[in-house]
Amino acid sequence: MLRLSRPRHRPMYTLYYSPGTASMVVHLMLLELGVAHRLERVHFDKNAQRSPEYLRVNPRGQVPTLVIDGRPFFESAALVMILAERHPDAGLAPPLGSELRPAWCQWLVFLASALGAPYRQWFYPPDLGTTEHTPAVRDALRGKIETAWTLVNDHLHSNGPYMLGEQFSAVDLLATMYMRWSRNMPKPATEWPALRRLADLVRARPSWARLYEIEGLTEWRT
Repeated sequence: MLRLSRPRHRPMYTLYYSPGTASMVVHLMLLELGVAHRLERVHFDKNAQRSPEYLRVNPRGQVPTLVIDGRPFFESAALVMILAERHPDAGLAPPLGSELRPAWCQWLVFLASALGAPYRQWFYPPDLGTTEHTPAVRDALRGKIETAWTLVNDHLHSNGPYMLGEQFSAVDLLATMYMRWSRNMPKPATEWPALRRLADLVRARPSWARLYEIEGLTEWRT
């Protein structure tokens, strides 16, 4: 796991974001932490993510990008790990050596790989070299996503209400962001009872309401 030294001063972060996208979990982290930060919106409607200026910050042309002490970093799950480790007193990650730490790492990586990747392909057919998915491809992607949600739901049913049991952590923010993405899919994640319970807990947090106000989101607020 990436380890960064604890900052000696109150850090200033800059988050490049687009409302409701993968930058959402990083924005939630910053709000939960209550740290000083600046937001830079990347206007997808103007293809700003492909501009030479932005590609110098993030060569993938995606969000989020988080600038930390003048250095840009990307990948949502990695940024969650970095922020949690830079601010251990916030309790968004179990401390090193805790019996919950391995599970925290496991679920962060699982969510990013088992859900982040197929969601990306679901919403962006050009990533698979096409303008529109065939029914077979859509069914395959839907199957991957629903299989992952079934696994997470079963875990929460036996070990919830949060991903780490009684302890809220950054993993719950990542899971809830992905649940939001399912809101218009054939089977939204909230149709699984334990997932719905987790979503309701996270959506009741002040950081969720504040993010909606800042980003101007309306769907799936509560």
